[in-house]
Amino acid sequence: MATTTTTTTIEYPVPPDVSTTQLPFSPATKVGNLIFVSGQVSSDPRTGEIIHDSFENQFRRTVENVRSILHACGSDLDKIAQVKSYVKNPEHWEEYNKLYREYFSAPYPARTTLVSCLPKVLIEMDVIAVAG
Repeated sequence: MATTTTTTTIEYPVPPDVSTTQLPFSPATKVGNLIFVSGQVSSDPRTGEIIHDSFENQFRRTVENVRSILHACGSDLDKIAQVKSYVKNPEHWEEYNKLYREYFSAPYPARTTLVSCLPKVLIEMDVIAVAG
């Protein structure tokens, strides 16, 4: 019986329009056709500076940062399999779900949402998506 060895390559795509961070993580990693996007927040894509704003504006900027990274990896929001969100204030729960429905539709990606867990921003989001 022949033994076959497969090697899985991990890529670290760095989208040209996404700022890099001084923190020790990559914006995304790609393994085969799976894309793992690190936690994104309401930041300026050119400078990486956090933009403090209303919950709605922070949510939209966060999702657009996720979308930008996915585009650079050959994917988009409709290819997301799982979303993990972190919401600072419980009073934003209803607004979070309303805004979420603007970007994601049924059948929705698998989702985990933690509330009351962020010190500096109102929302953070990481995703797992499929390329292509």
